[in-house]
Amino acid sequence: MRFIVDFVLTGRTAPLGPRGTPSGIRKQPVAGAVRVTAGGLAGDEQGDRKHHGGREKALHHYATDHYAFWRAELGDRAELGSPGAFGENIASMGVTEADICVGDVIRIGTATVQVSQGRQPCWKLNERFGEPTMARRVQESGRTGWYYRVLEEGLIEAGAAGEIIDRPAEGWSLSRLSHILYHDTRNFDALAQMAELEVLAQSWRDLARKRLESRSVESWTRRLVTPGR
Repeated sequence: MRFIVDFVLTGRTAPLGPRGTPSGIRKQPVAGAVRVTAGGLAGDEQGDRKHHGGREKALHHYATDHYAFWRAELGDRAELGSPGAFGENIASMGVTEADICVGDVIRIGTATVQVSQGRQPCWKLNERFGEPTMARRVQESGRTGWYYRVLEEGLIEAGAAGEIIDRPAEGWSLSRLSHILYHDTRNFDALAQMAELEVLAQSWRDLARKRLESRSVESWTRRLVTPGR
């Protein structure tokens, strides 16, 4: 499977929302080649390094295909006028969560990356869009985007080809993982399999194990609801 990178995007940390929370969610397209390192794109920043960035979230990829859905849901908002609305570093058409499996090894430009997990939406999307239910909508829709860990550093730019060169977890699409986490939440057989997926980010494997042990679903309120609301 191949795709073409339409935009490579980076952003600096800036105040977000009425509380002025530091965030790098506002991304802008970059002209020319950008270096991909183990920590992400050169020139990109995150306001909360505990929950964003790092090895398992070095790059965020979002399908531009989803923008039409969000325009139908939200109307013609300025945020949806160009890529970068969801904090993505890579924007492309024609490949979505249904097509990508966790663990997929992808050559993009001269870099090699691996899909580590889907995105878990947080309340900063609410602030970004001025819509208090935005994070929950993104989660429920499954249109979350996904993260890469970097296996081989290199350069990427708009127009570069992306190609899946290895698929060690056939059948474990990001759409399937999202369905298990947020809809079929007590499918303990699937959670047991998920907990053993070596290519899946450790935090998601741990989440599956905790559900198995507690036989209950963790609260999403702190992640999805804007503080103070």
